[in-house]
Amino acid sequence: MRNNVFKTIATVALLAPTLSACAATEEKLEPWQQAQKTEVWEPVPAVVATPVNKAPSDAIVLFDGTDLSAWESVKGGAAAWTLGGDTVTVKPGTGNIRTKQSFCDVQLHVEWRAPKPEEGMDGQLRNNSGVFFQERYEIQVLDSYDNKTYPNGQAASVYKQTIPLVNATRPPGEWQAYDIIFTAPTFSGEKLKTPGYVTVIHNGVVVQNHVEIQGTTEWIGAPKYQAHGCAPIQLQDHDNLVSFRNIWLREL
Repeated sequence: MRNNVFKTIATVALLAPTLSACAATEEKLEPWQQAQKTEVWEPVPAVVATPVNKAPSDAIVLFDGTDLSAWESVKGGAAAWTLGGDTVTVKPGTGNIRTKQSFCDVQLHVEWRAPKPEEGMDGQLRNNSGVFFQERYEIQVLDSYDNKTYPNGQAASVYKQTIPLVNATRPPGEWQAYDIIFTAPTFSGEKLKTPGYVTVIHNGVVVQNHVEIQGTTEWIGAPKYQAHGCAPIQLQDHDNLVSFRNIWLREL
């Protein structure tokens, strides 16, 4: 034990001049030279153009008002919703539409508009639709302006799971905007490895802050996970004339 102590003391004594020299060198450096030590120059992020009111240059444009070529009916064949101006509107009875392409982690931008409600339209009947990630996990679309319903089913909820932090819904007839960051669940074989997560910004307001998705968003019954890979995004036909425009995403 005594020998080890002597060795430690001897090592410190040998290192002392080196440590002193390093400290002296550090003191001689100019502030900008000291700052350079924590600068990281690579990798350099790619440049992305962000034109006003248009999709970023690295985005996949899913709907720009011209056609539905990026979409198909879940029943098979072409998407049969109604095009008009720069919008697409649900054609009740034709069924949900989905992207032809499959996705995992994404940033999605979508704008939607609910028409003025007819008499007797209240709660979940108030011009309902939804955005489904991977055809399983729904962010609710609903006219939630002065409309009482169960809060985990109002606009911008993770349907039947997570209540929005606030209700940022504009009046019916006005355009609403969702900006959604979706992190897909992962699986090891048939077992869940990591759950999905979602952040939702509704009309510029954070209403879901990296919340965990508990599984499929079921109307009846508990959520559940079943192993799957990347999958399309769906828009819901809930028999209401909800319109959409300016839909794009960025794969993350």
